[in-house]
Amino acid sequence: MELILLSNGKASGDAELLGYAKKQILSVLERRKATKAILIPYALIRSNYDDRASDLEKSLAIKVTSIHHFENQAEAIDRAECIIISGGNTWMLNQMLHEKGLIVPIQRAVREREVPYIGWSAGCNVACPSIRTTNDMPVRCSVVLPSLGLFPVQINPHYIDAHLSGHMGETRDERLAEFCAVNPTESVVALREASLLHVSGSKLRYFSAKDQGFKIFRHGQETTEHMDTSALSALVPFTCC
Repeated sequence: MELILLSNGKASGDAELLGYAKKQILSVLERRKATKAILIPYALIRSNYDDRASDLEKSLAIKVTSIHHFENQAEAIDRAECIIISGGNTWMLNQMLHEKGLIVPIQRAVREREVPYIGWSAGCNVACPSIRTTNDMPVRCSVVLPSLGLFPVQINPHYIDAHLSGHMGETRDERLAEFCAVNPTESVVALREASLLHVSGSKLRYFSAKDQGFKIFRHGQETTEHMDTSALSALVPFTCC
């Protein structure tokens, strides 16, 4: 299995989409001999699907086609060399994956054919067992929570622990603590901006373009920050390195 799960699409001050993770992504594409990719853009609500595909083509130098152009989208996934899932609204994206019948085809492509999966923000969220740790508003009333389950632990992308002056609502830490209190057997990996988790075969690695760590939230335990994935060894079936 080849998963690149990114907190966000662009780092602060970087105009190029996925620029901060380009080295890792291009290495995977070259190793897998992927020259084209299917983009699943359904998280986008106020942006153009083909514009997002064009941005990816410029950044990654491969042919990228939005899946909405295919009459049979499940078959398109069956033939895909690489699957890219854009950020945007997680609720919208997950609902569309179910409505379009793409959940099982993506799972099979990634698990059985080892098709690379690249997802950021919402695309990272839907790789988890559910979308319960998204930061997004549920803009669809017919939403579902289960998602792809490619990565076994919940991820919170765009994680930030800054305290904004004058903000009287709950902090992100408080929201994640609430999740763990309601779901005490589950953990959450909080990914800061410009960071990613990379599953390659049976190995799990972490990368941060800003040399910042990720946090692990567990009910009844102190929240901890880490720079390597060894802290996740008890939570995932991968070799952490």
